Amino acid sequence: MGLAEVYGPAQDTESLATLHHAVDVGVTFLDTADLYGAGSNERLLARLLADRRDEVTLATKFGITARDGDLSTTATRGDAGYVRQACDASLGRLGVDVIDLYYLHRRDLRVPIEETVGAMAELVRAGKVRHLGLSEVTAAELRQAYAVHPIAAVQSEWSLWSRDVERAVVPAAAALGVGFVPYSPLGRGFLTGTLDQAAIAGDWRSGLSRFSGAAFDRNQAVVSGVRGVAAEVGATPAQVALAWLRVRGTELGLPVVPIPGTRRAARVDENVASLGVALDAGQLKLLDDLAAAVVGPRSDHSDPNWVSATRE
Repeated sequence: MGLAEVYGPAQDTESLATLHHAVDVGVTFLDTADLYGAGSNERLLARLLADRRDEVTLATKFGITARDGDLSTTATRGDAGYVRQACDASLGRLGVDVIDLYYLHRRDLRVPIEETVGAMAELVRAGKVRHLGLSEVTAAELRQAYAVHPIAAVQSEWSLWSRDVERAVVPAAAALGVGFVPYSPLGRGFLTGTLDQAAIAGDWRSGLSRFSGAAFDRNQAVVSGVRGVAAEVGATPAQVALAWLRVRGTELGLPVVPIPGTRRAARVDENVASLGVALDAGQLKLLDDLAAAVVGPRSDHSDPNWVSATRE
């Protein structure tokens, strides 16, 4: 998303250089969506894939529509015909013959999930997709989908300050042997400790409850806790937040592959270095307790069903 101007202006030259650098330092999982930049993010990624397709696992998503790329007009669509149409369009923009992991970006509640996943399974049989994923689904929806076709991964928001998925869908994924791909593992940048309200004035985060008014100031208590642990272990707050998520996945019995976004190569290096951060029991307890201090809901979307928590 960061390379698609969702969080402010992005330059293709810098973005492409960041992608190449990520692969150079060992990042092998690249995640995009047809929604990001109204398809432009997939076209950008195609420029890397033209030379380095065999070096990466490629994931993209479908199921959220927006008129002329306007994110204020988002809706969901999951009928079988659209599944096929969206996949063919993504393959064309990406310039590839097969997508490694194809996600349903959001559930279309007007369509039985079995119909949507059944159509996605046809893509596997046709050789257009290798594995299937779901985003922001409930535990029950995951089980219903899995009964139609194996699901490789669930992608939902999960971080130190967004932990509702731990109640139901994470245990369901662990029981089924499904991996978890946390998006916004750094709380849309908040947990890095680098943001102030001026820094987000030009993007959509400025309107989110957790980033607005008194909540922004009160949520600094969460950042302060992360920063304190970071000082103890000689890491950055972002690295601590990612390390906590890795440990939490192990505790709950499933593989976790977070997807922190960035436009800059230096941030890629910082995030990768989180793999070397070790946290002791006391530090993990302190970080676990921070969720109780968070002010504001994790979703401000006008559709109450936009995230799984409201359907569990």
